Amino acid sequence: MPDKQSHRIKVLGRELTVKSTSSAERVGEVEALVNRKLAEARAQVPVGDPQVPIILALMNLAETCISLSRELEEQRHAGGDKLRRLTRRIEDVLL
Repeated sequence: MPDKQSHRIKVLGRELTVKSTSSAERVGEVEALVNRKLAEARAQVPVGDPQVPIILALMNLAETCISLSRELEEQRHAGGDKLRRLTRRIEDVLL
């Protein structure tokens, strides 16, 4: 596994150093996504408890993650089924 590198990011106006095996470009993409989701959540709840937009952003990101994980699992299952059907067809032709 590659060594972790330090990266400087800025989220919620705070500069942080994070360590990651990802490239600087990937860390920048993650930073941009987090900041975009936080801005979207802040626009939904412009005043009040400052933690609410953070919670909303986390919930939105988690929902997306779960949906994509389920979609990937469905595609893996469908791919496995297709592979089994093709294997049977090949075996039928060869036998």
